[in-house]
Amino acid sequence: MSLMPETSSTVLPRQVADAYVDALIELDPITGTYLGVKESSGLLPDFSPAGQEAMADLARRTLGLLDEAERRPGAEDEAERRCARLLRERLDAQLIVHDAGEGLCAVSNLRSPAHSVRISFTVLPTETEEDWTAVAQRLRAVPAALEGYRASLALGLERGMLGGPRATATFVGQLTEWAGAGGTGEDGEPRGWFEEFASGADEPVAKELRAELAAAGAVADRAVAGLRDWMRDVYAPAVAGAPDTVGRERYRRWSRFFNGTDLDLDQAYAYGWSEYHRLLGEMRGEAERILPGAGPWEALAHLDEHGTHIEGVDEVQAWLQQLMDEAIKSLDGTHFELADRVRRVESRIAPPGGAAAPYYTGPSEDFSRPGRTWLPVDGQTRFPVYDLVSTWYHEGVPGHHLQIAQWAHVADRLSRYQATIGKVSANTEGWALYAERLMDELGFLGDAERRLGYLDGQMMRACRVIVDIGMHLELEIPADSPFHPGERWTPELAQEFFQRHSSRPPAFVESEMTRYLSMPGQAIGYKLGERAWLLGRANAQAAHGEAFDAKAWHMAALSQGPLGLDDLVDELSRL
Repeated sequence: MSLMPETSSTVLPRQVADAYVDALIELDPITGTYLGVKESSGLLPDFSPAGQEAMADLARRTLGLLDEAERRPGAEDEAERRCARLLRERLDAQLIVHDAGEGLCAVSNLRSPAHSVRISFTVLPTETEEDWTAVAQRLRAVPAALEGYRASLALGLERGMLGGPRATATFVGQLTEWAGAGGTGEDGEPRGWFEEFASGADEPVAKELRAELAAAGAVADRAVAGLRDWMRDVYAPAVAGAPDTVGRERYRRWSRFFNGTDLDLDQAYAYGWSEYHRLLGEMRGEAERILPGAGPWEALAHLDEHGTHIEGVDEVQAWLQQLMDEAIKSLDGTHFELADRVRRVESRIAPPGGAAAPYYTGPSEDFSRPGRTWLPVDGQTRFPVYDLVSTWYHEGVPGHHLQIAQWAHVADRLSRYQATIGKVSANTEGWALYAERLMDELGFLGDAERRLGYLDGQMMRACRVIVDIGMHLELEIPADSPFHPGERWTPELAQEFFQRHSSRPPAFVESEMTRYLSMPGQAIGYKLGERAWLLGRANAQAAHGEAFDAKAWHMAALSQGPLGLDDLVDELSRL
């Protein structure tokens, strides 16, 4: 596989970055699927140790080419400089994680090769017979993909790189659900998630192809069940005595990966506590407006029973669509300038068997597949509004959708890498949390229900900083904390603290805690990313004074592509 079509002396960083995307798609067809690359639809990546090493080798070769490109005339151009800055930071972070063997213990309730495989089917095109032929081919590829993943976990066991027991147990439960998530087929036999997905091919898809899809789906489901059995019978006993937390050294690696900067973790922990105290005061004020004399979580429990709500799954999907459509109508031309194709976003109900939190998937490169928000319902049919509004400003508009779709829209000004796969979690999550705050600033959360829901979400993100850093580093709880002052964090204390300061049901909190334990350093990026966006805006406002144009700044900020947090503040301040 050749990374660059030529080694011309005129190749600049953006060309290196785009060549990297082309080469990556060959190794990772799931990435190709998200980008809308038709040739990727029937394929899956190699998740084995050899496949992981091939990805690392690609990163190393790309960094070598980037070194050369940055020395050439023209590399000092702003667009080239910004792309090179992102590409170097991201590839360095990936290699730090890979070289430490972290890919050999990728067990999670949200982020693992198995999760990537399953979710990839939900974004495949399924409109034509050709589309369904590719689906059948990808279904046939599931066993090899999961076997490669199992081989990596087995090597991790040999080398002492172990997934956490809690994440492992949760993952086994998810695999069990996937293996039987499809209910019962026409023959009365149990049907798993993949066979259920394959059954979506109706006429005019040929009968023979539908039979092939059913058979391929059953093969994929058997592979899921096989992985489940190995995880339950071999992996889970082997990691039973391992800690669920990762310690400071591993945490530093992952926080760099997810945040795009080497954080001062103790300072970040202190910031989480300062936000906790600020938000608690604001929540008490809003709670008083809703239920005089009640505390924040009493008021939220009251809203669960007596607040405004949407009844029905179809109804909530339509309501969320309307909420995003109304936000676009209100914001476009006043606080943003949106292209027609960026204005398109869809509300969807998430497939069962995943994590409990809502999420977003971006559009394909040509916008033939729009950006989509996904709501997990888990059997729920009644949906309080307070828990949805700011969340959909976060996931949809003006949050994830406006940023990620705008990157795709201005891809001709960025590199393909910047517009698609060069994301930094703390940048995107920070923008989405900033978007919630922006909607509060603009008065879209004027009633007490919606505003308390927003503050509850903000408190959850502040608590994430506290417990994610606190439990992985086993830090001391401050003396001015109302919760176990002077003690050291454990996962058990973290879950109790999180539940006390959240309106979410215990199942959600359980899912969240497993997520934090198995994705260390990711959850802190929401609040720390928001802080970076706010600092960048404040610096730009100070530089421009009364001439500061918020709409122009927002569009310039959304059009510059992703960056790590240090680089982000620097670039936002220049706008």
